[in-house]
Amino acid sequence: MASSFSTDIRSHFDAEQRAYIAKLVRHSVLVIESNQSSTGAYPASPNFPVYRYCWFRDGAFIADAMRRIGRTESADAFFAWCARVVDARADRIDALVERRSRGDHIAPEEFLPCRYTLDGDESAEEWWEFQLDGYGTWLWSLDQHAERGGTSAEHYASAVELTVRYLTTFWAEPCYDWWEEHPEHRHTSTLASLYAGLEAASRWQFLSHDLRDAAARVASEIRARVLDEGVHHSHLSKWLGEDGLDASLVACGTPFRLLAPDEPLMVATVGALERELAHGGVHRYSDDTYFGGGEWLLLAAFLGWYYLEQGRVGDACAQLAWVAAQAAPNGDLPEQVTTHLLAPESYDGWVERWGPIAVPLLWSHAMFVTLAVELGLTEHDA
Repeated sequence: MASSFSTDIRSHFDAEQRAYIAKLVRHSVLVIESNQSSTGAYPASPNFPVYRYCWFRDGAFIADAMRRIGRTESADAFFAWCARVVDARADRIDALVERRSRGDHIAPEEFLPCRYTLDGDESAEEWWEFQLDGYGTWLWSLDQHAERGGTSAEHYASAVELTVRYLTTFWAEPCYDWWEEHPEHRHTSTLASLYAGLEAASRWQFLSHDLRDAAARVASEIRARVLDEGVHHSHLSKWLGEDGLDASLVACGTPFRLLAPDEPLMVATVGALERELAHGGVHRYSDDTYFGGGEWLLLAAFLGWYYLEQGRVGDACAQLAWVAAQAAPNGDLPEQVTTHLLAPESYDGWVERWGPIAVPLLWSHAMFVTLAVELGLTEHDA
């Protein structure tokens, strides 16, 4: 993709801008590498107390970016950490699957959590833990890693099998979304991540025939259910059965392929997001109040990645430039910025509760790296 657009991209960035972007990519890689634990885990943010944990979701996207930039060992270390975390909970997963087969009630707090300490332990802090998307995303990321010459998913066969069994059993369970909100719903972007992970698993020959069939069947059921219950006003909706937009829906096309990026429904969804949530930066959703409801860098990069896959090179470059412009003087990228708040009256309350906005956010750095690599604006040995 990147090489096809090299001439076009040069027309959007002059030499000084390209040099700055390459420098920021190198800094982003350094931020990620220097904060990666010796265990392989990536903290969401080292300077934000409640983010000093490793989420499967954030980590999977970070590992994917590191593989794209040629840091294979960093990605391998993360996947090994994931496998150890899952393998250590084999008995728990087996028990949960067995209880579901009996029709037993399972409370949300009994499911696997979304975040762990860097050593792979569970946090004693109260959190919005039951999120399924991270487990689908790590399978998707592992598949992408292997396709680029990294360690095969088979190397982590026991953890992969446990994860597939867990997801094929509980995929339809309501849970918290990407933003750790609305546990009463089934979220379209969460389902897209499960689709991507299970679709990958359905092709892995080291899994049993029955498990591959289950993965393929559930992936098909997920897509059918989204198309049946997750479409309103001719675009995807934030969750099944109701209307509403969320910028995480971009991932349904890029990169999860629940829909092809050029499918009319995906194009219409991005068009609705552009009208409601995007104006350079990208808001999560229209009534967001978290730290005032600012613009998220990682979402701007996701949108740019989608634009590139659609051949909208100028728009992709504009998103990358916007993200780069939000860097602190030392090059660190925050979670969100406050130049266009949706709910400014709520900002101070969040600062009083948790301190300033998280910076650096490793997921922001990872998505910047991903978009820069896909645009061909950095060398793979950056």
